[in-house]
Amino acid sequence: MATTEGLEPPRTRRNSNRNILTRIRHGQINGWGICRSSEMSEALLQERDHQAQWHGIPVMLQKLYDSSHLNSDLSQIHSIIKEVASFLSMEAMSFVTEDRRTAQESTYPNTYTFDLFGGVDLLVEILMRPTLTTRTNFPKMSDDLVKDCLSVLYNCCICMEGVTRSLASRDDFVMFLFTLMSNKKTFLQTATLIEDILGVRKEMIQLEDIPNLPSLVQSFNQQQLANFCRILSVTISEPEMSNDDKHTLLAKNAQQKANLCPSHSEVNQVALLSIPSFIERLCKLATRKVSEASGASSLLLELQDWYTWLDNALVLDALMQMATEDAEQSSTESSDESSLATSPLRHSLPQSMKIVHEIMYKVEVLYVLCVLLIGRQRNQVHRMLAEFKLIPGLNNLFDKLIWRRQTSTHVLHGQNQNCDCSPEISFKIQFLRLLQSFSDHHENKYLLLNAQELNELSAISLKANIPEVEALVNTDRNLICDGKKGLLTRLLSVMKKEPAESSFRFWQARAVESFLRGATSYADQVFLLKRGLLEHILFCIIDSGCKSRDVLQSYFDLLGELMKFNIDSFKRFNKYVNTEEKFQTFMTQINSSLVDSNMLVRCIILSLDRFESQTDDVRVVEVLAECSLLSYMVRVENRLTILFRLVNIINVQTLTQENVSCLNTSLVVLMLARRRGKLSFYLNALREKEYAEKYPGCLLNNFHNLLRFWQRHYLNKDKDSTCLENSSCILFTYWKETVSVLLDSDRTSLCAIASYIDEAYMDLGRDFLEV
Repeated sequence: MATTEGLEPPRTRRNSNRNILTRIRHGQINGWGICRSSEMSEALLQERDHQAQWHGIPVMLQKLYDSSHLNSDLSQIHSIIKEVASFLSMEAMSFVTEDRRTAQESTYPNTYTFDLFGGVDLLVEILMRPTLTTRTNFPKMSDDLVKDCLSVLYNCCICMEGVTRSLASRDDFVMFLFTLMSNKKTFLQTATLIEDILGVRKEMIQLEDIPNLPSLVQSFNQQQLANFCRILSVTISEPEMSNDDKHTLLAKNAQQKANLCPSHSEVNQVALLSIPSFIERLCKLATRKVSEASGASSLLLELQDWYTWLDNALVLDALMQMATEDAEQSSTESSDESSLATSPLRHSLPQSMKIVHEIMYKVEVLYVLCVLLIGRQRNQVHRMLAEFKLIPGLNNLFDKLIWRRQTSTHVLHGQNQNCDCSPEISFKIQFLRLLQSFSDHHENKYLLLNAQELNELSAISLKANIPEVEALVNTDRNLICDGKKGLLTRLLSVMKKEPAESSFRFWQARAVESFLRGATSYADQVFLLKRGLLEHILFCIIDSGCKSRDVLQSYFDLLGELMKFNIDSFKRFNKYVNTEEKFQTFMTQINSSLVDSNMLVRCIILSLDRFESQTDDVRVVEVLAECSLLSYMVRVENRLTILFRLVNIINVQTLTQENVSCLNTSLVVLMLARRRGKLSFYLNALREKEYAEKYPGCLLNNFHNLLRFWQRHYLNKDKDSTCLENSSCILFTYWKETVSVLLDSDRTSLCAIASYIDEAYMDLGRDFLEV
């Protein structure tokens, strides 16, 4: 006899409601059974509606389904969609304005019910139905109907990520959305939805698959093109790798080996550059001025408040469009502009939004230009940006918009870390990233100067009796900055005033460093020295109390480029670091993280090597005798300690773009030792250090593996090898020869690592090199 525990519970209305929901969800997953409300009777839906608190949404969807045929009354469809939209819009707004919680049935019940009963699929069908038939004699959907359909879909995407992913998986729908962008009246709603959808797609779309892409882009006005850049940013950037292991050079090399064809993002970049006037229009957008309306100077204070509840520039566009339409309507009704002030909305929005608008537009435009600048078509993009005077245009905006005031609060973050910055902070960082990409290893860097500053560089070279840099001589002076200061000089001015805790310090230092990178230019260094840059850097490292490793690393790298081979820099260093306390503070900063400071260490070692060959110069002899930094590095025991630490803090499995410089710095130490016939001395010292630390073989086997990886990584990478040669002034052939000598398998060679590893400890970790 069955016990009470084994009896089925009595069937209730609530259980019945749950049964309906379960059957629908199973039908949608398995493809059979009930999949949407149109497959149930209206009486059943109405019976269950009140108890389940569906707010009549399933019934409305059933009516919508019955009404949505090619020859249906579109006005009736529109009225139903408007009614449904009223239930969904408030949930979407709460998601935008409140803390972003994970969307669930209980959190957004109306949106969940709408999707569960087939509402999303039905709206997609309604929108795409005209494209799925060859008939032409059916009623045309109004722009307002299309906009409302898109808005409902967007609201669903906001509240339920599953809806976004479902729409993103439909290639036909994604391509269809791009066709709607040709209509100015539906552009904003379409662009907003596309941006959300592309953000969750697993596979990047191919821009060349978009129907009539060139004519579509050329049809956009400047406002639409700026918004389109938000979409483009997803299509031209390499996808982020979530797993840290995938950031290693070992994994990246394996990925490149597996994918020999150009990536989707690279193909998309080529497609964009083939569109007539595309880059020219972006340059105009990036450099156009904001109207100087009365009261606008105080409006930047509102940016952070705006951004807390408007996280999407396209939402701003919708409000701006509403305000514009109101203004147009009012101007039609009355020529008296004072009538615009009768509406509180019109009174409070337009002036604030002009600046927010322009800043957020420029963030997206600068991002696209920055990505193109570091792509495979870099030289082509550089020529275009120079031709269309991007740099002079940004120079003219610098004081009035880009750096018009100090931001009150900064979010300190690193190079690859995302954060919800205010628009102004995002704008400044993107501007600095663009300058970094523009100047890095490219002769167009001199466009950041004005005519007077170019003449100053020439005068420095003449005084030093050295030839002018070829890139400086070839600079087209019709394309350089105008005004009293060039862009680089303006940047230096604000850089020296930046607060110690500012998030901009990292990016400012990176932008200035990129101007110096490449083949060392004495004139460039002196130009910056005369503006007090070295003293500013030393203050930040020694006296400012800066704790950020990212900022310190950027200053170490900049200081290295500024001091490399430059005797004047070392004299200035010694003048600033004029006490033992200051010197010890400086060395503590360096030694606290060699990963961050090794580029500076490399520059000091290279400079010392050069100075020691110039002892016929009295100034050099004086600096060698007086400079505490050079005196520290001249001691062999200090260089050996640095070498030991550099080799010990990395291995093949942990090598990344950020720490591979440690391997190259260790190689510089050994190359210079080889030149002086002391390579065997250094290798033997490493062996003795191993035994002293009681792990024989580990260090040298690790270094052996690192050098094997170095060969694989650099011998097929022209750009990387050029950078190594330019930065060290050591021919790349000598780099290769030194690595080959170190990896020689002949154990009788005194310059081969294998000679210093006892037979019992050979080949530790060899298998880990293989991918």
